[in-house]
Amino acid sequence: MGKFTIHPILQEIASIFIRHGKQVFLVGGAVRDLLRGHQAKDWDLATDALPYEVIALFPRVIPTGIKHGTVTVHFKGRSLEVTTYRTESGYHDGRRPDQVTYTARIEEDLSRRDFTMNAIALPLPRGPLVDPFNGIADIKGKIIRAVGNPQERFAEDGLRPLRAVRFASQMGFEVEEATLDAIPQALGTTEKVSPERIRDELEKILASPQPSRAFLLMEKTGLLELLLPELACCRNIEQKGFHRFDVLDHSLLACDAAARDQAPGLVRTAALLHDIGKPLTRVRDAAGVWTFYQHEQVSAALSQDLLTRLRYPNAVIEGIVHLIREHMFHYEPTWSEGAVRRFIIRVGKENLDNLYQLRRADAYATTGQELPRDFLLPLITRVDEVLAKSRALSLKDLPVSGKDLIALGIKPGPPMGIILSALLEAVVEDPALNTKEKLLNIAENLKEQYP
Repeated sequence: MGKFTIHPILQEIASIFIRHGKQVFLVGGAVRDLLRGHQAKDWDLATDALPYEVIALFPRVIPTGIKHGTVTVHFKGRSLEVTTYRTESGYHDGRRPDQVTYTARIEEDLSRRDFTMNAIALPLPRGPLVDPFNGIADIKGKIIRAVGNPQERFAEDGLRPLRAVRFASQMGFEVEEATLDAIPQALGTTEKVSPERIRDELEKILASPQPSRAFLLMEKTGLLELLLPELACCRNIEQKGFHRFDVLDHSLLACDAAARDQAPGLVRTAALLHDIGKPLTRVRDAAGVWTFYQHEQVSAALSQDLLTRLRYPNAVIEGIVHLIREHMFHYEPTWSEGAVRRFIIRVGKENLDNLYQLRRADAYATTGQELPRDFLLPLITRVDEVLAKSRALSLKDLPVSGKDLIALGIKPGPPMGIILSALLEAVVEDPALNTKEKLLNIAENLKEQYP
């Protein structure tokens, strides 16, 4: 919590405000991060200057949130949100204030912030920190505490409960008891928040060092059942065989493993959701053992609905759902070279590394014990060998096309698609067939079957 250096651009901006008789403070997460010894990523400023006065001070200002006193200043390649000191009232949409009142004191502005660690202001270009809610002490103690009455803070903004648990997983802090206890009463407000904002917070949780910290707090407070009911249903779904954990704890452990291994967000999301179909597919067999046949297909379908509900981009949804659908592969050394090629085609060359990472996370989460160093190595070696010498793993790799089939008298439409797929399958089984002459001969023979 020692001294820290103020960036020269911030000093220059501060000099412009001061030259015109205005105060300016660095506020929010930037101050928190500086106090934790981290580099501040985003610079948010608070000032007693009114929005139109800020606009007059700088050549490039965008009125991004001028209704609420916020403008965005573009200065020497940086974008800074600048907000006039304000108090707020009325939050009918569960997110934004209905009324904003400008105030003259930074302390009043800080009183509307979410958590004490975010309610500290650093005067620019220099001066003692303004910390009316003992946020510095809470940062030292690694505590997330609401400013003032937590029920009031959460009633103002339904995203704040999710931010509290997100900060816990990002920074390894503990949510103070009264703050945590206020979350269940705020679920009605959280329910009003747009799916896009919920998605953004979930993505930040998944990018944290230990996502399970947030998801377990979400479960404890009711946020999980509200926002991710498909995942919440996995609690107390016991599993068979070597599994040490129920489906929820297994899924959270897999997600943590993917985060620990620096897997992409796509893989971490797939790890979190890969087994959400198990509650719907669980059946006890004749020996009294729980089975989950085809759970990967149900998990994929449920995940598609969930991610669509949260407004994920279609391409991201397709990537995650594909990994979940394919995560139950079972490699055997007896696989033929054709079987390996079919595996590559089904998964997609571009998805192999992600699927390997998902499978490692899934396997680790079975017992929570580290995997052998050569886990999946036999399969990866076989795949690499096939990739090195295979020339046809998709239709575009074939030396014949639809135009060639038309020349044989095959009409465009479903029959042509069937014949092209049959040609690819033939080449997958026997790469020596991948010549134009041989494939046209096969197509000629198939033409009579699919007129």
